[in-house]
Formats: sequence, C-alpha cells, structure tokens
Amino acid sequence: MDQDLTHIGNTFERLALALDKTSSVSVSVQLRGALEYGIASGDIPPGTRLPSVRRLASHLGLSPVTVSNVYAALQEAGHVQSRVGTGTFVADGGVCHHQAKSLREIERRIGELVRLGVEVGLSRAELAYRVSTAPERPGHVRLLMLGTFQDATEAYAEDIRPYLRPGDEIIARTTEQLARNRPEGIGLVVAPRTLRVEAQSYFPGLPVVGITLIPKEATRIALAAISPQAQVAIVSYFPEFLPVMRTGILRFAPHVTRITSAVWEDDTLSEVISRADVIIHSTGAEDLRREMQPDQTAIEYRHTPDSHAIETDLLPAIDACRSRTPDHKGQNS
Repeated sequence: MDQDLTHIGNTFERLALALDKTSSVSVSVQLRGALEYGIASGDIPPGTRLPSVRRLASHLGLSPVTVSNVYAALQEAGHVQSRVGTGTFVADGGVCHHQAKSLREIERRIGELVRLGVEVGLSRAELAYRVSTAPERPGHVRLLMLGTFQDATEAYAEDIRPYLRPGDEIIARTTEQLARNRPEGIGLVVAPRTLRVEAQSYFPGLPVVGITLIPKEATRIALAAISPQAQVAIVSYFPEFLPVMRTGILRFAPHVTRITSAVWEDDTLSEVISRADVIIHSTGAEDLRREMQPDQTAIEYRHTPDSHAIETDLLPAIDACRSRTPDHKGQNS
C-alpha cells in the first residue's frame, strides 16, 4: 500500500474490500458513508491527512471525479477540511471553538479580578494564593444526547450516565424530535461525530461534543460466533451505512465469506432475507424480523459510546460547563 495510506493502518484496505460495485447503492454513497463512519468511529482520527484524490481513486479503483465529489460533500458537512497546498484533513470533532471563546471570557474576568485586587491592596501573589485555595462550587450539568433512532439514542445516554456526577442529567432526543421541540436548560450537547455539525446548527451557542461510537461488545461477540458456512445477509436502513456494516463484519467476522446485502427499501429485500441463515441488520430495520423463519438468526448491529472518548473528550467538556451552568434540575423537557 502506498505511503499516504499506511498511516491509518488497515482502514483503507477494509474500505476497499467493503465497497460493493454490484450493489444498488451507488459507490459514491458507499464511499461517503464509509469515510464518515471511519471518522465517527475514530478509525480515521481528527487531524489525519486523507490520501489525495488520485491516490485514493487509484487504490479503490474508482474515478477521481467520484472521490473528489465525496471529499467535497464531507467538507460541506464539516467532517474534513481542505488546506491549500497541504491536502485534506479530518476536522476536529471536539469543542475547540467554544473552548477558545470560554478562554477569552476567563481572561477577561481575570483582568477584572486583578483590577479589583489592586483596588483593595492585594498583590498578584496574594491574589493568586486566594484563587488557588478557593473552594470549588461545581454545578449540575444537563446534557442532551442527540441521535437518529430513539431506542439507540436512549441506549447511548444510558451508557454515558454512569460517568456523570450525582445531580447531573442526560436526556435523549432524536433529530426528528428536536425539529419539533427543543428541550431547555441544556448545558452541553453530545452527538455521534456524523451528527456534530447538525447539532451545532440547532444549538449554536452551546458546546457540542462529537462522540466516537464503536460496535457494542454483544455485537462483536455475535459476529465472531457466526458459522463460517453460514449464508449471511446484511440489511441497512440507510444506504450509506451498508459499507460500514460490511467493514465491521470484515473486522470481527473475517471467517464469513458468503455475504449478500440489501438496503431497507430494496425490492429484493424479501428474497435476500429468505436465502440467509443469519441476518445482520442496522438499527431502524428491526421490522424485518417479522419475515424471518424460526431457523434464522438475527443480529442487530448496535453501537455504544467509546469509553476512551468519554474520558478524554466528554468529561473534560462537562467539567468546563459546571462553573457556568446553573442547576436546571427539575425543568421540563
């Protein structure tokens, strides 16, 4: 593999294998979905330089125009940034803009504190000592977990809840619900990295943390337990999620080789399901279980917030909110 690709390990190798050029889903949709998920899952970390359009097109056997259009769509969605003369880089999914604004506010208040200290005769050393020994007054934080499907979004919130302090609150809302009614008293918004830009458009004045999602342990175990002889069907609710599921199967069930795939709205869905021993479906496609036979097995491809991302990205952002967030306990949502 050429030099531009080795810095992200096997990610692009799995991507090349996951793209299905015979699928009813266009290759450009598959590529965009796979790259979005690679960014969202942390496989392609923030700050990573993506391969040039021509190199990636050559590696995947695609037209440079297709790759260029996908890069442009990812940039428009806020997932990548193009830097003149240096290339295309994965955007930072954290809260850097809001943190910079907060630092400016802190500097302004420090200036006021120094001025007041001078007025009452305190030296800078005395002032620094008083600041260092001042007791903390942490407030409670009300978080909003934003997602696409209610059940999955509530599960994400439930997985985050043990990391919160007593008095903190996290509520789950889908983008569809948010369009009708926005909850009040929110101090911080948490969203999958793929929804971070959309979340910022709903809450432009709040910090938004783009959280990394990984397949749940139960999903990984179920994939690894599939028989090598099984005929497997992959069914995705969204077309762009199909290569994501294929990539996951290549990673956690590399022994599975007899795979067909379909999108929820495909006319061939019933036929694909009828021929399969194991059906792996995305969240949102649970209704297909009604068409299954007793001897067929269903696996829902579920995700959970990455604990490392919670520790390194989310918890520091929550702590930064405490001193400026009033207690909204008990407000209606």
